[in-house]
Amino acid sequence: MSESKHYKPENEDFERKWLAYYQAVEGRPPRDTLLTALDSFDKENIGTSKPYFAVDLGCGEGRDTVELLRRGWRVLAIDGQQEAITRLLNHPDIDSQLLQTRVLRFENLTLPESVDLVNASFSLPFCPPGSFPKLWKVIVTSLRSGGRFAGQLFGERDSWAIYTSITHHTRKQVEQMLEGFEIEILNEEDHPGKTALGEEKHWHIFHVVARKL
Repeated sequence: MSESKHYKPENEDFERKWLAYYQAVEGRPPRDTLLTALDSFDKENIGTSKPYFAVDLGCGEGRDTVELLRRGWRVLAIDGQQEAITRLLNHPDIDSQLLQTRVLRFENLTLPESVDLVNASFSLPFCPPGSFPKLWKVIVTSLRSGGRFAGQLFGERDSWAIYTSITHHTRKQVEQMLEGFEIEILNEEDHPGKTALGEEKHWHIFHVVARKL
């Protein structure tokens, strides 16, 4: 199915807000799900010098990518917005020798094999529902045995569930997605709050860290 068939009017609203979002979250620390996954790798890697390789899907302005680079990981950072990649590359604290970047939409995603970590902080829900099963298959296939997924998925009670271009899941669906993984974190949030831009929103989120068996 072509990318244009997935495109909905609400996509334009979200895409207009990306620049404001990047500005709003600039300087914020890496996500807790990423830090949890990295700590687990550190415990497994005691006494060895194995280099690790991560894919940061929907890397945005780079809050997670920068932390991965700081810890000596090789990183492939992918985002659908050129502005995100530009901001990441202009970050003063990156080691460009460890970093590769791509501007690519999830619908067209391909990944290398034997990836240690796929990190997707608040990004996967922005894959259209019709493309999500293929996207998840690409992620699972790319991970080596013992590799991890870290990221967020939106639940069916999230305010943005009204948008047909955004993917939402029930808890049962999330658990089914994670079959073949050891679940290290599956925390669920379901409460009113605000977006990074200060807009009122009901959040229904699954925070996930899972190790592929």
